[in-house]
Amino acid sequence: MAIETPHTSADVTIFFADWCPFCSRLRERLDRTDTPYELIDVEAEGTEDINEWIKSVNDGNRIVPTVLYGDGTHETNPQASAVRAKIEELHGVKS
Repeated sequence: MAIETPHTSADVTIFFADWCPFCSRLRERLDRTDTPYELIDVEAEGTEDINEWIKSVNDGNRIVPTVLYGDGTHETNPQASAVRAKIEELHGVKS
């Protein structure tokens, strides 16, 4: 059975956990440049399907942060600069 990609209307959706230092670092670096993103806490109730999707794109591992972009692509533990570059790509802006 195929696992469905979570629906998002945001350019950047970060799947995170409060205990994750990599999640905190990514958020802090994006916040420094006012880069917009949506957050989904993978520890919250009702996130079972999201956690299954995260595992499906990370070789069976629930790795956070996993970032889902508005075009359906994703990255695991990306650098903030890669997230900003992807937003530029989504909007057709050249650096």
